[in-house]
Amino acid sequence: MPVLVERGIRLSVIKHAHHQFDVDKPGKDSYRLREAGAVQTLVASNLRWALMTERNRIADRANSEIKLEELLPEIDTDMVDLVLIEGFKEARIAKIEIYRPSLDYPLLAEHDESIIAIATDVPLIHSLPTLDLNNPETIADFIAQWINISKS
Repeated sequence: MPVLVERGIRLSVIKHAHHQFDVDKPGKDSYRLREAGAVQTLVASNLRWALMTERNRIADRANSEIKLEELLPEIDTDMVDLVLIEGFKEARIAKIEIYRPSLDYPLLAEHDESIIAIATDVPLIHSLPTLDLNNPETIADFIAQWINISKS
């Protein structure tokens, strides 16, 4: 990510967590407000703001897996050139697959037409562009070129 920022690419990131997490701290006012039942809590300062939404308090969302389509509208696209997304493998968006054969997972590019390149740590012959996972500059070159092509 730093190599993209160094190139002047403004980024947002959406990361899927497969476990519960909390960005708030017990004892803080915002934590107490959420624990008291607030569905949304927005904490703001002159440097940043964060919006926390309690999906377990929204009846139609409580037990469903969050969808990328719910999160994307929260990104201010006027502020960014690219949204990096980790997880959400089912989403039909342009993706670079991270492929490490040592982990013994199948190559998703064989069945996912939205994958535009494969970043791997081993030599791989494939019809899609393959990128050296250990060379962030090469991956950044590919992404920068892809951004320029997709804007055209």
